Amino acid sequence: MDEREFNGHADAMLARLEAALERSGADLDFEMKPGGVLELEFADGSKIIVNRHSAAREIWVAARSGGYHFKHESSGKWVAGRDGQELLAVLERAIAEQSGAAITLG
Repeated sequence: MDEREFNGHADAMLARLEAALERSGADLDFEMKPGGVLELEFADGSKIIVNRHSAAREIWVAARSGGYHFKHESSGKWVAGRDGQELLAVLERAIAEQSGAAITLG
């Protein structure tokens, strides 16, 4: 996958995440920052950072529970190379852990 194609897939996923967060009603603040960085901040001051990493062709997530790297698959899913977890499932779990409330992004 070339950089242009990767950026298209990554931008679409980040926009999908942003829209899902807006609909969720979750008790958190979030902001899309320049360069494809989505920053979520919780009432306790903790954060989750979701960003596009063009050089590796991955979406990276940094959360209290750890760091994750996701590659885009032909199925359209973003999957972690380390353990095969899907991006949306990891984010739902991380948000629940940091906010204390369940959330559905898919």
